[in-house]
Amino acid sequence: MTPEPATYPGYCFPAEVIRHAVWLHHLFSLSLRDIELILAKRGIAVTHESIRRWVLKFGADFAGKLRKRRPRPGDTWHLDEVFLRINGELHYLWRAVDEHGVELDILVQPRRNASAAKRFLRRLLVGLKYKPKRLVTDGLRSYGVAHRELMPEVRHRVSRHLNNRAENSHRPMRRRERQMQRFKSPDQAQRFLSAHAMIFGHFRPRRHLMTAAQYRRARAKAFRIWREEPRVQTAA
Repeated sequence: MTPEPATYPGYCFPAEVIRHAVWLHHLFSLSLRDIELILAKRGIAVTHESIRRWVLKFGADFAGKLRKRRPRPGDTWHLDEVFLRINGELHYLWRAVDEHGVELDILVQPRRNASAAKRFLRRLLVGLKYKPKRLVTDGLRSYGVAHRELMPEVRHRVSRHLNNRAENSHRPMRRRERQMQRFKSPDQAQRFLSAHAMIFGHFRPRRHLMTAAQYRRARAKAFRIWREEPRVQTAA
């Protein structure tokens, strides 16, 4: 007897379909209508609006589970900020990665002054529950103020060239921003990019540092973790 497909409580579509739609949206520069067409090709009739609700509901949920399962990040934090234009107003996306390029956290804020830098550093310290050995930033003076007040014992390196790790991590976000025709609000940008950074990074290990066999093992492990969902239950 063939078992019934696993489902999420309150959802009629199988969990595998929902996970696949969320995976497509975060891993590739596809619109919701593109994903609707891809699923239709496989005989799955679902609207782009349903896919949008899946992404909002399960994207953050999946990202939170992946964040809990990741190993402790490295001891060097790279911090950088990049502008976002939302509804004609300038905002800034603050991002932190470790020396291996692993995403630590992001925060969308309307300013890039000392208060904004301190708010972001506090968020990192609370979320990661440890302090790094080295902090690498560009020449923005706001970082220096936040560093002196919150972690003066940590070594602070200021160099535009040393901070390429953080600057390069903005590229996937820029691709998504173009595909989505800009973000509609700061809250939408924060919700989507927080989930996007974690899910995208989970499936994109640093391939150029691995052998082909190592990369295949890392990829298989990433898919195995993605399928392990404690909220899945057997359909009645």
